[in-house]
Amino acid sequence: MTTAFAARLSSLFQSSPLRHAPFRLFYFGSVGTALGYTMQATVAAWLMTTLTPSPLMVALVQTASTVPALLFGLLAGALADIVHRRKIIGVTQVVLLIATAMLGGATISEIIGPGALLVLTFLVGIGFTFYMPAQQASINELVSRADLPRAVALSAVAFNVARAIGPALAGAIAAWLGSGSAFLGSALFFTLMIVAVRRWKHREPPLPGVPETLFSGVQSGLRFTRHSVAMRALIIRNLSFSVCASALWALLPVIARDQLGLGAGGYGLLSAGFGIGAVVGALAIPRQLERRSLNAIVTSGVVLWTFAALLIAASGYTAIALVGTCGAGVAWVSVLASLSAGTQSTAPAWVRARSVSMNLIATQASLALGSALWGALASATGTRIALAASAGVMVVLYALNRRVRVEMGTEADVTPRAQLPDLAIAVEPLPDDGPVLIQFEYQIDPEHREAFLHAIQAVEPTRRRNGAASWRVYRDLGEEGRFVERFVIASWGEFVRLRTRMTIADRKLQERVEQLQRPGAAIRVSRLIGVRP
Repeated sequence: MTTAFAARLSSLFQSSPLRHAPFRLFYFGSVGTALGYTMQATVAAWLMTTLTPSPLMVALVQTASTVPALLFGLLAGALADIVHRRKIIGVTQVVLLIATAMLGGATISEIIGPGALLVLTFLVGIGFTFYMPAQQASINELVSRADLPRAVALSAVAFNVARAIGPALAGAIAAWLGSGSAFLGSALFFTLMIVAVRRWKHREPPLPGVPETLFSGVQSGLRFTRHSVAMRALIIRNLSFSVCASALWALLPVIARDQLGLGAGGYGLLSAGFGIGAVVGALAIPRQLERRSLNAIVTSGVVLWTFAALLIAASGYTAIALVGTCGAGVAWVSVLASLSAGTQSTAPAWVRARSVSMNLIATQASLALGSALWGALASATGTRIALAASAGVMVVLYALNRRVRVEMGTEADVTPRAQLPDLAIAVEPLPDDGPVLIQFEYQIDPEHREAFLHAIQAVEPTRRRNGAASWRVYRDLGEEGRFVERFVIASWGEFVRLRTRMTIADRKLQERVEQLQRPGAAIRVSRLIGVRP
C-alpha cells in the first residue's frame, strides 16, 4: 500500500505544474504571501470587534482591505504589463511586511485604535492590490498553456489553503499570545516571497513595439476590456457574484460573536471551514474544466453559495454554520478561480496583467462596496436578515444575467500572428506624432455584399481593442462595390503597438473579409499621419 501510495503521488507530481522548478519556487512564495495576508485580515477583523461593538466598523475592515483595488487596480495592472513583474512583486512584499509589522507593534504597545487599524489595513490592501496582477500574470510565463488551468487552480489552492490555515493559526496565536503577536507572525510569512523573488530568473521576452506609458497603458487596458465580449462577460459574472458574496466575509466576525456566541478561536474555526471547502473546490477545478463548460461551473457555484448563505443565516449551531462555510468555500473558489482561469486564457500577453487586474477590481470593488452595504443592513436589521437578503439578491442578479455566458479562451485568441514586415518609410515618425489614419479599400461584387458587411463588422472589435480610437466602413456613392474601412489611432507609437497586438484569431477574421474581395483586385492600404498647419 505504501508503494502504491508513493507511486500515486509521483504520478500526480509528474502531471502537476509543480514539476517545473521555477513555478514551484514561485508557488511556495505565493503560499507565504497568502498566509501572511489572510492572517492579517483575520486578526484585523477580530481586533476591531474588541475595539468597538459596531457591526459597521467591523465591516469597514473588509472595506479598507479591498477598496485599494478600486482606487489603484487599473494602475497596478498597467504597471505589471509595463514594468518588470519581478520588481513589482519584491517591492510589494516589503510594503506588506512593514505595514503588518507596524500593526503588530502598535497593538502590543496598546496604542492602536479603530482609525489607525483601518489606515494600516488600507496600506496592506494597497500592497496586495499591486501584488496580485503581477503575481497572476506571471503564471503564464512559468508553465505551458496546457498546464495553465492546473496552475491557476493550484494558485487558488495556495490562497485557500492559506484561508484554511491562516485564520485558524491567527486565531490560535491571538488567543495564546495576543493580537499583536499574531500580526508579527503574519508579517514573517511575506519573507518567503522575498526569498523566492531573489532566486527567480525572469525569462519572458519584452513585448515588441514602442513601450507604453502608465497612462496610455491604463487607457489601452480599459479599451481592450470594453471591446472584448469575452472579458465583459467574465467581469459581469464576477460583479454579480462578488457583491452578494461579500456579505459573508464582512459579517462572519459578527456572526461568530453575536449569532453563535463564539470567541476568536471559533471565528478562526469558521474561517478555516471556509478555507477547507475552498481547497476542495480548487482541487476539483482542473477536472471540472475538462468535463464541463466554464459557464456551467460558474452557475453551479452561484447556486451552491446561495444555499450555503441561507444555511448559515438560519443556523444557531456552530456545526451547522461550519457546514455552511465549507459549502460557501467550495462555491467561492469554483466561481472566482474559474473566472480567473477564463481571464488568463482569453487575454493576450500584452494586456494580460491589465485583464487580471480588471477581474480583481471587479472582485475587490464588490467586496468593498458590498461589505459596507451589508454591514449597514446588519446594523439595522441583524446578521440573519442581511445574509439572507444577500442570497436573495444573488438569485435576482443571476436571473438578470443568465444570457451572459463565460467561456475559456483558445490558443488562437492569445497567440500573436506572424511578425508583420517592416513598413517602407523614409522618415520614421516620433512615437507621439499623430493621429494616424488607416484606410483599407475593398472591391466587393454585389452578390457578396451582405456577407462582406457581416464579416467586416466582426473585425471592428479587434481594431478597437487593439488600439483604434474610432472605426467606420463607408460605401463609395460614385463607384459600385467600393467600400472603405477607416480607423484612427491616437499616435504613431500606438499604431506600432497595434501591429504587434494582432492575434491568430484576429487574423482569421480579417481573412474572411479578404476572401470576399473581387478576384484580381488588390486591397489598397493607406496610412496617413496628422500634420499641423
